[in-house]
Amino acid sequence: MYQVGIIEAKEKLLELIAAAIRGEEVAITQDNQPVIKLVVIPKQAKPNRQAGSAKGMVWMSDDFDEPLEEFKEYRS
Repeated sequence: MYQVGIIEAKEKLLELIAAAIRGEEVAITQDNQPVIKLVVIPKQAKPNRQAGSAKGMVWMSDDFDEPLEEFKEYRS
């Protein structure tokens, strides 16, 4: 584990972040006691999508594209 004091961490923050991204454990200490640990947030897995997986779950009425009776006066 890589340990560094708060003041040094302030000066080397980008370097410490890069180390954490590489997988190194980074602890920031205060009075020689670890108080903060830098860790990488793991990427969340995207659901596995598959074409056609919703087949049969959606339907459309036969008259879907017919003009609506409510708009009869607006049609020419």
